[in-house]
Amino acid sequence: MSTHFLERSYHPFDLLFRNLFEAGTTFTPATEAKQQYPINIFEDDLGLTFELACSGIPKDAIEVKLEGDMITFSYDKDKTPEPKRNYIHRGIAKRSFNLAYKLGTKFESKKAIANFNDGLLIVTVPFADEALPKVLKIN
Repeated sequence: MSTHFLERSYHPFDLLFRNLFEAGTTFTPATEAKQQYPINIFEDDLGLTFELACSGIPKDAIEVKLEGDMITFSYDKDKTPEPKRNYIHRGIAKRSFNLAYKLGTKFESKKAIANFNDGLLIVTVPFADEALPKVLKIN
């Protein structure tokens, strides 16, 4: 399975390295690079599953949209200013996101299900009936 269609932005040093050695690309400064939001995408016997880490985000604030062959996950962070704090380490990113992925024709987006549990959004898009293996009866 080719995962090229799932390629998202990477760590700034990865972008720097790729931009330096790939012909025909424009240089993207690391400070302008879009940071990847924590998501796992995998295919198993059930279909295609997206696991999106949404710690500290209420499930009502997250939108999952299936339109045609695209699935979009979005969240707009509240614009109220955060209290002034002196962080020692800040590892929980409660930033806005808008992630879109193109689904292959072998998936049935109309039968997708979404669950939110313990800060993890899990969306499963099952295989289309046409994509499931079939056993032919020999006449």
